[in-house]
Amino acid sequence: MRLYKYFFSFLLIGFASCNQPYTIKPIGYQKIQLPAKQYQTFNLSGYPYTFDYPTYAVVEQQVSYLGKDKSKDAWLNIRYPQFGATLYISYNAINAKVNIDTLVRDAYTFANNHNSKANFIEDSAYEVNKAVKGVFFHIGGDVATTYQFFATDSTTHFMRAALYFETTPNEDSLAPINQYLFKDMQQMVRSLRWK
Repeated sequence: MRLYKYFFSFLLIGFASCNQPYTIKPIGYQKIQLPAKQYQTFNLSGYPYTFDYPTYAVVEQQVSYLGKDKSKDAWLNIRYPQFGATLYISYNAINAKVNIDTLVRDAYTFANNHNSKANFIEDSAYEVNKAVKGVFFHIGGDVATTYQFFATDSTTHFMRAALYFETTPNEDSLAPINQYLFKDMQQMVRSLRWK
């Protein structure tokens, strides 16, 4: 008898809670409002380069890497606060101590460090002019950084940049922002000039 009481109680609760028809909700992500593309020039003394960056980004000159202050070495961070993303830029002067082969090999190593999570890694060489050439890396999958590049004049300057998000990587949900910021990275490379 007691079992019947529980059964009818659960049945009554079940009917009472179902007073509205079930509607299927489509799978989707929140719509992201992307700002209009407008650029400004980064051209500060003490930095051996100049380039265009978006007006909705913030340049951070105070940079540390592994506990060392890299601001004096012309390293920068370009933060995108509304997207929770940062473009980390490192710079090396090519000289007797630091040769270009080592820097290029390091750039490929940094990109290939994502092999365990990556679906693919594409590299595409580019040349803006004789003084600015390099490689863009597109890393597919749920990886920490989807886009990286390096730029060099092969004799004096070498710049490397990688875009990271402050969230767990999800390729599908980050795809619109990645594509949007990739265009900013392309503009940066197109406008890059060495001093």
